[in-house]
Amino acid sequence: MEQYFSATHRMEQEVMFPSLLRGVFPQQHQQRQQQDGAAPDADGHTDLYERYQQLKAIKPMVEKGLASVNDQSSSSTDADADTAEDEGVDSNLEERLSHHVNGLQQVLTDLTKNTKALTRRYSQILEEINLSDDKPSS
Repeated sequence: MEQYFSATHRMEQEVMFPSLLRGVFPQQHQQRQQQDGAAPDADGHTDLYERYQQLKAIKPMVEKGLASVNDQSSSSTDADADTAEDEGVDSNLEERLSHHVNGLQQVLTDLTKNTKALTRRYSQILEEINLSDDKPSS
């Protein structure tokens, strides 16, 4: 979770001009992403600007989700214990929880990898711009 928030914070700090990502498609660096473990786009039509917007939109949902989970767990612990005693303990609760935690961990890992890849690509774009500005015009 910390890696995700760290990567997102870094992206927000580094990507000062998201419009530079318009028209830059991840398939240009798809092989590197696959080496890094990031999943390529299913449709291949989302440019990095759209991906940046998606990643920015997801962050508050993750934060809100975590806050609501914390609120629910603290306020409903006693009620859940009483309900579990009344209904009998479900034998596969641990298995179900493990399944969902693993799924959440995989999603956060993928989001982190996508965020880091986007930030790297943005830095490359800035370097290319700086190099082209440094070349003397003939």
